[in-house]
Amino acid sequence: MWSVLANGWLYPSWVVGASRMRAVSADWPAVGSHLHHSVGAWPALIDDSTEVLFAEENRELRLLAQVFPAKAVVRLRLEPHDTGCHLAMSEGAASAPLKWVPQTAQDLAVLPRNLECLRRLSFLAEHKTKP
Repeated sequence: MWSVLANGWLYPSWVVGASRMRAVSADWPAVGSHLHHSVGAWPALIDDSTEVLFAEENRELRLLAQVFPAKAVVRLRLEPHDTGCHLAMSEGAASAPLKWVPQTAQDLAVLPRNLECLRRLSFLAEHKTKP
């Protein structure tokens, strides 16, 4: 799983809404490194970036995702198991106006999107050959 998260060029493959990569810091996923991506569908694309706030290989990746004008902290926690790992994803607003929304409401709002992100990550990590 970590190899998928550590490959910044795969970001649009698993992040719902991200449509293309424009650049990836050479030291991704080191703290302070950036992904430069676009969100939306052509021709209505918005260029944005995501920054690594914390990284512990095979354990946790914490990102500051930006979609103008909002920012969110996304936390991906890996728990190793005998047959692979368990991945948990959480997200919380890091800027107004969404930061004023109670966390419980934020969690409900992003749940479907984050479940789809996790599903896509599992497909990439497991390299399935049959649907």
